[in-house]
Amino acid sequence: MKKIILFLAITLSLFNCKNDSNKDNGKLNIVTTTTMITDLVKNIGGDLVNVNGLMGSGVDPHLYKASEGDVTKLVNADVIFYNGLHLEGKLVEVFEKMNTQSPVALADDLDKSSLIGSDYFASNYDPHVWFNISYFKQFAKKVTLVLIEKDPENAARFSENEKKYLQQLEDLQTKISSTIETLPKEKRILVTAHDAFNYFGKNYGFNVVGLQGLSTATEAGVQDVQKLATFIIENKVKAIFVESSVPKRTIKALQAAVKSKGHDVVIGGTLYSDALGNAGTVEGTYIGMFEYNVNTIVNALK
Repeated sequence: MKKIILFLAITLSLFNCKNDSNKDNGKLNIVTTTTMITDLVKNIGGDLVNVNGLMGSGVDPHLYKASEGDVTKLVNADVIFYNGLHLEGKLVEVFEKMNTQSPVALADDLDKSSLIGSDYFASNYDPHVWFNISYFKQFAKKVTLVLIEKDPENAARFSENEKKYLQQLEDLQTKISSTIETLPKEKRILVTAHDAFNYFGKNYGFNVVGLQGLSTATEAGVQDVQKLATFIIENKVKAIFVESSVPKRTIKALQAAVKSKGHDVVIGGTLYSDALGNAGTVEGTYIGMFEYNVNTIVNALK
């Protein structure tokens, strides 16, 4: 605890020393947390902004801790965008103590009555809202408004980038809906390492079951594994899925538990849940990730 207090004290002193303007070559310095938000801001900001993402591919935001280098990035940021709803749990204390900047929690503007509640998560809401594309569109609109506020001279270009990206998201919705329609409704049972896909399930008629609950900070016990193994057998689930940001051992244990009961279930592939794929790949973008996930799920469950 003493180390945490010292870290926060140093962080706050650095924030208080921040200059009013940190524009680099006329560009806003933007810090983002998750890879989804990093990709979003790059699409809206384009070459008008410098974007520093704290988290990379395969990084679990539930467990992420700020490094010394992160503090420097935060100090030099003109804007900080993060998901909110306690997704970045270990960064929230830092954000709440900031005096010279106002970190933007993109999920704060969502209609809370439409969110999925949870008795097991600190915010009482499922924070994996990016799996509802309509919510991600709202993220895009919020990012655009903030960038225009910070750099009004480039308002037209930010707005044009937003328009193009929103159209891409519209096209994504149409495409994945068509793909999902090829999977019979009775086969739409999605078993993953943790409950990251509830918004996806709600939109597209999947029964989503996660082994670890909403946060990977909680470990699945033996009883959880055995209970889910029974569920898989009773519902004749063909495939289960690992996640890129969650250790494979939990799903491997689940597969073994099913086998010990005299049945087989295959691992249908790796899904991107709390982080995108590697930078420079199709799965390294929000749109590419979403399309990849849907194709993987549908092909494995058919």
